[in-house]
Amino acid sequence: MTESNQDAQPASSRAPTAAELDEAARLLEAGQLVAFPTETVYGLGADAENPQAVARIFAAKGRPSNHPIIVHVVDGADISYWVRDIPEAARKLIDAFWPGPLTLILKRADHVPADVAGGQDSIGLRCPSHPVAQALLSRFKRGRGGIAAPSANKFGQVSPTTAQHVRDEFGDSVFVLEGDGVEVGIESTIVDLSRLDRGVGPVLLRPGAITPAMMADVLGVAPLPPDAAAPRASGTLKAHYAPRTPLYLRHAGELPAAMADLPADARVAWVAAAPVPDPRCTWIPAPHDAPSYARELYRLLRRLDRQGFARLYLEPLPGTAEWAGVRDRLNRAAAAFDGT
Repeated sequence: MTESNQDAQPASSRAPTAAELDEAARLLEAGQLVAFPTETVYGLGADAENPQAVARIFAAKGRPSNHPIIVHVVDGADISYWVRDIPEAARKLIDAFWPGPLTLILKRADHVPADVAGGQDSIGLRCPSHPVAQALLSRFKRGRGGIAAPSANKFGQVSPTTAQHVRDEFGDSVFVLEGDGVEVGIESTIVDLSRLDRGVGPVLLRPGAITPAMMADVLGVAPLPPDAAAPRASGTLKAHYAPRTPLYLRHAGELPAAMADLPADARVAWVAAAPVPDPRCTWIPAPHDAPSYARELYRLLRRLDRQGFARLYLEPLPGTAEWAGVRDRLNRAAAAFDGT
């Protein structure tokens, strides 16, 4: 995926100063919103224990109030403050993968406001590995707070992986911390451990960089697929992560029929391993490995949205386990347009 100069990492991107981090922590403690980088995507943060601040997230994103928000905690945090109990499976996964792109769903402690959990009795916790996120968390309430933070974009649309993406969404209405190193590029893996006492789980609610095989190596058992009684979790609606330009997953041989209704002068983007002979298709070479594809996906979709294409066609991804996270994001993006 070749990026234009506009989409390369901005020259202004840099590590925030201590004063900027202090200001971000002060704003969070005052009930305001702050956007900050994690190793997955940029988050739109608020004090997880302040219902009015959490409500600002829902309002800014246009997010349904019953859609839970993941709470981010500092490395080494005592998560017993947030949950009723910490099962052994959770301790093992924390030891293996925190800080990192893994969210654990556990039973929410009674004193933690239900607003952040979408009204449920469970809560999602994550410890991000990005140094800016950790620096902010260590300052916020002197490291004893939690930052509720979904992706810093309008609900259902493409997640941001740069500070400029956040500014494109919210302008000057949100304080944004700069930060290089969004290494993963798609949202965290989410695993439900809230029902172990009932003999259910672990259950994989959203795939990501931490794969079922990696968790099985730690737990001795692979997480189960989602079931009808699973808790609601971030980013698991059928249609999500969608650009403004209609996006479809098609094989090369399906393109002539898919494009039959388009005007002769229409331009479409074709993201795939190889080009096609149709002159209307602008070919964007796709990375050959899942981590690279995930890192570049959201930035690519935002760039293509600005280029006047009538449609975006992306070649379906391999069905292997290593591709599950990015394949999940593309399937949900396409579902916003054709229900696939």
